Amino acid sequence: MEIKNIPLNDLHTKLGGKMVPFAGYNMPVRYSSDIEEHMTVRKGVGVFDVSHMGEFTVKGPHALDLIQRVTSNDASKLIDGQAQYSCLPNEKGGIVDDLIVYKIKDNDYLLVVNASNIDKDWNWISQFNTKGAEMKNISDDICLFAVQGPKAVATLQKLTSTDLGSIKYYHFAIGEFAGVKDVILSNTGYTGAGGFEIYVNKAHAEKIWNAVFEAGKEFDIKPIGLGARDTLRLEMGFCLYGNDIDDTTSPLEAGLGWITKFTKDFTNSANIKKQKEEGVKKKLVGFKMIDKGIPRHDYPIKDVAGNVIGKVTSGTQSPMLSIGIGLGYVTTENANPGTEIFIEVRGKALKAQVQKLPLI
Repeated sequence: MEIKNIPLNDLHTKLGGKMVPFAGYNMPVRYSSDIEEHMTVRKGVGVFDVSHMGEFTVKGPHALDLIQRVTSNDASKLIDGQAQYSCLPNEKGGIVDDLIVYKIKDNDYLLVVNASNIDKDWNWISQFNTKGAEMKNISDDICLFAVQGPKAVATLQKLTSTDLGSIKYYHFAIGEFAGVKDVILSNTGYTGAGGFEIYVNKAHAEKIWNAVFEAGKEFDIKPIGLGARDTLRLEMGFCLYGNDIDDTTSPLEAGLGWITKFTKDFTNSANIKKQKEEGVKKKLVGFKMIDKGIPRHDYPIKDVAGNVIGKVTSGTQSPMLSIGIGLGYVTTENANPGTEIFIEVRGKALKAQVQKLPLI
């Protein structure tokens, strides 16, 4: 498979970014160290170039109908300038992808999907587009910068007359930013540290990137790689597609019941509703290590008696807590916060405890 470059690839190389293939793109995994970059976002402000993400526009009188058909959440509840976390259920009870639905205005939506699933999602949604909604894949034209951290708003406010403080969480505005018109400024992110995600045409990407770094100089702004993005999202317990959710995990098992609305029909909704009524057999939980050790993807999870009850889907050393943390599926009876579980690390059973999310 050919690995693509994101538009600012050369800039990241110049900044010392270690470029690695991720989801079909060369992406900066780190510039300095994962821990330093993680703490920059938790305490100050950092910028992720996540231009590998996919963007589809869905327009016309049948746009909402199509979105309602393919997503689990209820997009009819959206007001102009609001975003919604959702997922695309498949016909087997699993998840095609998770995504964010943006309502620009009536009959005008933007769907933001995971980079590794751009073609898969496009083909999946297209097969349900029987009424002729206008779909366009604009992924190659859009750059996306996630400016995250407690100093993000103070940095970005210098560059726009749009009052960022008045944009609520999971809402957005379209306005002039750093002299560029029609920029989407979205109060969303994948870090739990606050901040905005900026969608801009790739023609203006470098100008915007440079303006943000100039504005954030006083706060010691830094570029942040995928390594810290992963540890930041894990501390919050946010799912990563391909690890914590996939084609075989149901939204209910993954703790995504809150984005699964049975007020409408969607793909496989009858079976998922039945699953809700009968109860799931396994659940995605967050956990913290009690014994010293770092949990990793696919490590077995055991109960006190030594029975295998599930497996780790994501794990790391938390920079904030200085202990191992993770997400994993366990049998429902072992899913309650406070339950003692054991992670098998290189043949050793290390003690851990199920925790409520977020983990920090």
